[in-house]
Amino acid sequence: MGKLKQAFKQVIESSRKRIDFKSIGYLPRWAILCFDSIILVLSLFVTKLIVSNVQKTILLDISFTKQEVILLVVNILFFILFRTYAGLIRHSTFIDAAKFIVATLATLASLVIIHYSYYFFVEEEIFFIPKLLIYSVISFCGLFLFRVLVKQVFEVYQRYNDYESRLNVLVYGTGENAIAIATALKSEKPARYNVLGFIDRDGKNKSKEILGLPIIHINRKIAVILRIYNAQALILADNMITKEESINIVDSCLEYNYKVFRAPLISDIETNTNLSSQIQKIQIEDILERDPIKLDNKLVAKEIFNKCILVTGGAGSIGSEIVRQVANYKPSKLLILDQAESPLYNIQLEIKRDFPELNYEAIIADVRKEHILEEVFKTHQPNVVYHAAAYKHVPLMERHPSEAIFANVLGSKNVADLAYRFKAEKFVMVSTDKAVNPSNVMGASKRIAEMYVQALQQKVSKENNTTTHFVTTRFGNVLGSNGSVVPLFKRQIEEGGPLTITHPDIIRYFMTIPEACQLVLEAGAMGNGGEIFIFDMGEAVKIIDLAKKIIRLAGFVPYKDIDIKVVGLRPGEKLYEELLSDKSTTLPTYNEKIMIAKVESYSHLEINNHIHQLIAIAKEEDKNAIVKKMKDIVPEFLSMNSDYEIFDKKIV
Repeated sequence: MGKLKQAFKQVIESSRKRIDFKSIGYLPRWAILCFDSIILVLSLFVTKLIVSNVQKTILLDISFTKQEVILLVVNILFFILFRTYAGLIRHSTFIDAAKFIVATLATLASLVIIHYSYYFFVEEEIFFIPKLLIYSVISFCGLFLFRVLVKQVFEVYQRYNDYESRLNVLVYGTGENAIAIATALKSEKPARYNVLGFIDRDGKNKSKEILGLPIIHINRKIAVILRIYNAQALILADNMITKEESINIVDSCLEYNYKVFRAPLISDIETNTNLSSQIQKIQIEDILERDPIKLDNKLVAKEIFNKCILVTGGAGSIGSEIVRQVANYKPSKLLILDQAESPLYNIQLEIKRDFPELNYEAIIADVRKEHILEEVFKTHQPNVVYHAAAYKHVPLMERHPSEAIFANVLGSKNVADLAYRFKAEKFVMVSTDKAVNPSNVMGASKRIAEMYVQALQQKVSKENNTTTHFVTTRFGNVLGSNGSVVPLFKRQIEEGGPLTITHPDIIRYFMTIPEACQLVLEAGAMGNGGEIFIFDMGEAVKIIDLAKKIIRLAGFVPYKDIDIKVVGLRPGEKLYEELLSDKSTTLPTYNEKIMIAKVESYSHLEINNHIHQLIAIAKEEDKNAIVKKMKDIVPEFLSMNSDYEIFDKKIV
């Protein structure tokens, strides 16, 4: 019996391969006209049968009379006139039906006129008028039904042929948004999803149906429900679901290798766009164990609107997002400064496309060259400066400490000094949590830059010169930024693995690029000068757990399809990052997610002298001497997993 069933299945599959409807081309127009003519002939024959039956006569001759030939010729001529054969049968619409109605009525009207004109002059009837009426109805119905039948055959075959390629899904939610999404997916052609039912978290409608599909109450794990209904994925379409619930659902599905998608709000669906393309896979950003940030857009708008804004490092991952967000607030002019030619060109094209009315200028310049920066400040007189230019790759800066000094320390000093000299209203520096208790050259260089910016603010305050306010923002790792772990993991998955982590216990705080840049903008708006703003980044994420989730989000099984390999800590790398040093405390702001770090301050004269000495040493390219001086300036700088550990100062 099993062999017979298998043989039958092979026959079906081979027949499907032989009769591949997709490979059938469109019929030529003359062929369609021939088919329509055959239908007219059959319609006329059926009409003769009906008339003979009504008249109770026997139809002995099936040949057509001269009058009937004239009827067919006139009808075909009107088909040619109205181009009824021009449409594609498998894609017929009511427009094609309307053409047939017009052609049929024109044929009937013409023959009736011919009939009565001939009768008027010759007093002899040509056509039997009831017969014309019957013929008109039957021919139209035949032509219309033929097209409907062909269209249905193709649609049924298409659904059958695509059934195996469609993804079986359950829709999470029973509200209006979930119903609208499911309705749209069911009516899509070609269909990508096969909706099996709706999941109701409240359990109020478990005995009812929506769109003829069952409503399923959550009385067990989501993964178990998916398995029971033979679903391959879950579409989250409940707009009332909380972040915590969403994370729990996604984690449950990923644990058993089920795919999870996020449906848009029905009000946000882009018109003239395939809905399937707007149903997106859950991204790692969606399952960060942290609530999204809510920022004061009015305060930011007041800070930026109709002002000249300078963004250094404006072509980088953070700087370019600052540029995008600033552009939304309609500055009088936007200056995008970076030394990287191609990325700068790309962000310039993007701004030109998305903000055609914006007055902007892309400037190729290096923050390490003060004389070039001075010309920029002198020419444009920026009101607000967002300083995002920096070297940030820990292992590279560990090997090239002089470059970290030139870019992160000297570059920051140059921009800050010029902001002060040319009386900018705000200088906002983008820093990092690696500047807290630094364990590497990169973090220490950013901490020295922070110290200088704060010292400069103190100098401004003592001189009673409040023209420029200097503020600093400090946050953790940014998902998707250049050099971050997530793009690395995605690339390693594309290459078949393994994913590499430096230590099984390493943890990091994460935020998205847009959130990081919103923080920078609001910090600039709320800062009065001298503050270091830090961000409540929620729970720290274990990198090995992040790696497992990314593998599962990609549809693979960790350690089975894609391996995870521990390669050891890199020079200067910590197991965890802090946003505050042991000696620091925080003050709250009106935004509960943003705090002000109270850190030790330094005199401008002292830190300025230290930096001049550090830059002079960096020019000599003596790595050890550079790091020794950095440890003098930042006593809490204790190297980890690095050759520079021998220079650590023991803090009592």
